[in-house]
Amino acid sequence: MTVETVFELVAVFVALAAAFGYINHRWFKLPHTIGILVIALATSVAILIAEALFPILGFGNLVRSALLNIEFEETLMKGLLSFLLFAGALHVDLESLLERRWLIATLATVGICLSTVLVAFFMFYGLSAMNLNVPWSYCLVLGALISPTDPVAVMGVLKHVRVPQALETKIAGESLFNDGVGVVLYTVLLAVAVGDPGHGSLGLIGAVRLLITEAVGGIGLGLLAGYGAFRCMKTIDEHKLEILITLGLVMGTYAVASNLHVSGPLAVVVAGLFIGNYGKRFAMSVATREHLDTFWSLVDEILNSLLFLAIGFEIIAITISRPMFGAALFAVPVVLLARWISVAGPIKLIGLRQEFTEGSIQVLTWGGLRGGISVALALALPSSPWKPTLLAITYGVVLFSIIVQGLTIERVVKKVCRRHTEE
Repeated sequence: MTVETVFELVAVFVALAAAFGYINHRWFKLPHTIGILVIALATSVAILIAEALFPILGFGNLVRSALLNIEFEETLMKGLLSFLLFAGALHVDLESLLERRWLIATLATVGICLSTVLVAFFMFYGLSAMNLNVPWSYCLVLGALISPTDPVAVMGVLKHVRVPQALETKIAGESLFNDGVGVVLYTVLLAVAVGDPGHGSLGLIGAVRLLITEAVGGIGLGLLAGYGAFRCMKTIDEHKLEILITLGLVMGTYAVASNLHVSGPLAVVVAGLFIGNYGKRFAMSVATREHLDTFWSLVDEILNSLLFLAIGFEIIAITISRPMFGAALFAVPVVLLARWISVAGPIKLIGLRQEFTEGSIQVLTWGGLRGGISVALALALPSSPWKPTLLAITYGVVLFSIIVQGLTIERVVKKVCRRHTEE
């Protein structure tokens, strides 16, 4: 793909994001990212209808070609994700996060693993009943890519929803960390499913070792990189240069993580938490903090708009048959049930020693949105007879999650969080 083609694609997507954002703000009044997604989805459906009625126009093929050039999974996982995770982590209060570290850590590890197994179990037997015989190993991969909540989607919705502070910290903190853990778990299970020669014949011990290596290595790299940037920023007071240092931190950390085969998402999240808390407090002037927050808020808003626009258009590139549509509908309650069990278990267990905000289980369950990361991981699956089915299921769950759950989470919060008491 030439430089001119890349520029033209970026220009078209930025122009569409701006246009759809204006339409939503002017008339629909939905949360910004959800509004863009809904309008892009409606546009996609209109294009598919036009293609069916007037195939000679070739609208569908034109959009598919553009989406293939974008390479959604590569663009998100190796491009946008690092910036979005860093921007989100910058605004998370570390002290509040540490106060709830046991619940967040449990949800991001035990909760993800439990949800992965539950989704795999129900989907394996459910798909078999529909004559969509997906192997158990690939059902586990589906569970791993659909179980983690998406920090981009979650934090995008939290901007527009009033949630008790303690509960908001749990939701945001869990989404930041379980995303990184989920990507690592997905990588391990996919290696097992396809017999990845790069990882050899992975047994249980080998899989656990790889999981720990990627997770611990990512956290360690994030701490090291964040501290290095912190030391540099502490010696200067020049907001333009300090912002440039944070850009270098994000891109460099993610690149190094990829080459060291440790978790890039976890590394960027840890670096973002370090800079967002210790960096802002001890290495920046008030003016620098204001400029940094403004810059990364703008980056977050622009990239979020482009991401949700791409999700809305991605339906044109996905083949969905009637059985796949039925499988996607079946997956929605399965994923919600698995999420409820994986949230309720840790909260009930830890709740024996401390009290939680009323309605925590319901809000964490319904507020556990899936987003572009799940779609990207599904698109990144190697070619197989089961990939189209897994992709259709993932896309269906993501759309339901963002549109239905995202638009109704505020009502759930108002209904179940009658008393804002916290441990």
